[in-house]
Amino acid sequence: MTHIALVVARFYEDIASELVLGAVGELERRANTSYEVIEVPGAFEIPAAIAIALKSGRFDGFAALGCVIRGETTHYDYVCLESARGINQLAIEQHAAIGYGILTVENMEQAWVRAAVTQGNKGADAIHACLAVIGIKHSMGG
Repeated sequence: MTHIALVVARFYEDIASELVLGAVGELERRANTSYEVIEVPGAFEIPAAIAIALKSGRFDGFAALGCVIRGETTHYDYVCLESARGINQLAIEQHAAIGYGILTVENMEQAWVRAAVTQGNKGADAIHACLAVIGIKHSMGG
């Protein structure tokens, strides 16, 4: 059984829910796959939550799900850069299978196009990426 953690930033609740819907839909189409949802306030907290969950040893992989929408300040730039850097660092240093499903967009309209299960379905894309890396790990004896 492959066990996946969906680590979800809830700052934009409606977008987050749609990303989870896409991810869960993809997981439910696959045999021998289970999941847990771990909620965090925003995208910045996702890497820390994955690091904590990784230490538990309970998960085979992770899907990082959330949304950051550009505002009037540089906050957007820092959140996007540091959440991506933290996730990438975990993937490389800890050999973690992490699907990146954090939307970084200019406005809510762009977010919906990417999140909606009937359009971009980035939640499902994050699951595809996660499972692909898990497959690589298994093929290499990991």
